[in-house]
Amino acid sequence: MIEVENLTKHFGRKTAVDHLSFSVRKGEVLGFLGPNGAGKSTTMRMVTGFLPPTSGDAKLCGISVIDNPAEAKGKVGYLPESAPLYNDMTVTGFLKFCAEVRGLKGNTLKDAIERVINTCFLKSVAYQSIDTLSKGYRHRTCLAQALLHDPEVLILDEPTDGLDPNQKHEVRQLIKRLGETKAILFSTHILEEVEAACTRAVIVDRGKIVVDGTPAELIAKSGTGSLTDLFRQVTTLDTAA
Repeated sequence: MIEVENLTKHFGRKTAVDHLSFSVRKGEVLGFLGPNGAGKSTTMRMVTGFLPPTSGDAKLCGISVIDNPAEAKGKVGYLPESAPLYNDMTVTGFLKFCAEVRGLKGNTLKDAIERVINTCFLKSVAYQSIDTLSKGYRHRTCLAQALLHDPEVLILDEPTDGLDPNQKHEVRQLIKRLGETKAILFSTHILEEVEAACTRAVIVDRGKIVVDGTPAELIAKSGTGSLTDLFRQVTTLDTAA
């Protein structure tokens, strides 16, 4: 469902992503872990076609984001980091706008909005102005727009960032449920999310994959039973000399 082949991105002399290759199958939730500046968001933007790679390719459901970007983007739901919202719209109004951009019409549009409102637990705020929402509800609204067209692939950049513990639990459970029928790639720097939501995880450091495995395999590799210890072992500390 998601195939990344030697994906590379240079910003001047800086290599943000360095020949990354990995895949995510249907029914799999892949956690994309790494310290700040490891290249997670840059990778997400290239995989979704929002940022052109220096070299390499990414395919969504077998469709190249380089050769057929419009068709590939139709297969994916994308929650970017700090996703934009129109504060003067209601939740329903915003979702209607996003659905129309996706080409949904009539009963298909209405059904899609009702489905994502129920999926993301937005019913109590459906007609509330976005600028009055808590951060948790704003985040759910952003997630809902990514689900409107019922995509086969979901790419989520820091989906629980800034949420309180209860909200994080809800979003992780939702990701786990959605991952039963979709291919999901989500980035995070919160290690507890590996066990809470992932079927598999990779750790990237300075644009390269340094560890790849199931949560149990990653814990075993640590030697101490601690993901935090493994993370520290395989990533470069900014404070290191």
